[in-house]
Amino acid sequence: ALLPALLLLLLPLAALAVALATVLLGLPSYDIPPGVNQPAKLRLVLAVLLGTAALGRILEKTGLCSQITFGRYMRQGRKLGVDPKLFIQDRQFNKVPVRVYQPKVTSDGRRRGILFFHGGGWVFGSLDTYEKVCRYLSRESESVVVSVQYRLAPEHKYPAAYEDCLHATIHFMNNIEHYGVDPARVIVCGDSAGGNLAAAVSQTLAGRSDLPKLRAQILIYPGLQALDFNLPSYHQNRGVPLLFRERAAFFALQYLNGDALHMQEVLEGSHIPPDMRLKYRKWVSPDNIPEKFKVRGVKPLRPTDFIAEVYETVKRFCEPNLCPLLAEDAIVQQLPESFVLTCEYDVLRDDGLLYKKRLEDNGVQVTWYHLEDGFHGVISLYDYCGFSFPAGKRGLDSIVNFLKSL
Repeated sequence: ALLPALLLLLLPLAALAVALATVLLGLPSYDIPPGVNQPAKLRLVLAVLLGTAALGRILEKTGLCSQITFGRYMRQGRKLGVDPKLFIQDRQFNKVPVRVYQPKVTSDGRRRGILFFHGGGWVFGSLDTYEKVCRYLSRESESVVVSVQYRLAPEHKYPAAYEDCLHATIHFMNNIEHYGVDPARVIVCGDSAGGNLAAAVSQTLAGRSDLPKLRAQILIYPGLQALDFNLPSYHQNRGVPLLFRERAAFFALQYLNGDALHMQEVLEGSHIPPDMRLKYRKWVSPDNIPEKFKVRGVKPLRPTDFIAEVYETVKRFCEPNLCPLLAEDAIVQQLPESFVLTCEYDVLRDDGLLYKKRLEDNGVQVTWYHLEDGFHGVISLYDYCGFSFPAGKRGLDSIVNFLKSL
């Protein structure tokens, strides 16, 4: 009850707070390229997010609540009314909270089942935040959608989120008859951090003979590695909302360690031993990214010295359950048909491109959809607070079309 009251008091000061915080607290400088979908609307969304961040930091400094708590509250979104086309119920799958969406329209046979893992940097996001997206996917593809509320960082560090998603998926597969779902048509899907979790769950289940094989994985601008924050897309889009380069490293560290103490060293690349960097270069390298994605300003970075004590705190970044791009070929070869969505104006673009190449190199069928005018987070903004981002709708519809092909 405290937060709504505080909000009413503080909202009139939001514009001033943004200005002050930018100067005093060092909020990131941003850059909205002209090619971005709906740049004026994106500026409005960014103003809201910067205002939230500024107020959150002020509240944290005054000891009223943490910035993360305030950010989660502000991102909750309003409750939606009843959907006439869907049955919606909250359940627990192996103690993990989930929300199940089932189409009311009659079906000739058993439906597809989609496990959806939300984005938010493993720190933000909830069942309510992604309510519109999950309703859309369920209605338009006539699939059963299970949205998973995994535990969030920094309170719950890696592998908590991954384990929750894995356990919820296995529970669903073991109880599939209750939902009218075809065991041969189960799909894992997620955006951003959720795409990371979907890829990790898919890899874990690839070798399991005691469960049905996943039909597909859908990775929406996924974050798949934390070895190299200097790939071309990280430089080109470092200041493009809604995910700045520094925030990408911040979120990865929050998930791994529950803090961001070594963010600068991780951004510079001092956290990975030279021999390990060499080992993974076959998978994580600008050389594997098509030249057409390097035409916008990319600066070669001078190498930084390896710092062993930093590596000791982040060495689990080399685990495929945390960074799925590092999985061995034997695992990747067993993965199901894949859909990868990338956005041009997104720091994570190259993670998606590198994984697409790995999948194709290992004989996995890949459908790739690239939003030339897309930015990170655009899918969840397809219908945001009364105004829409057409690129988000195009992306969502590309996912629906892929689902209908399965």
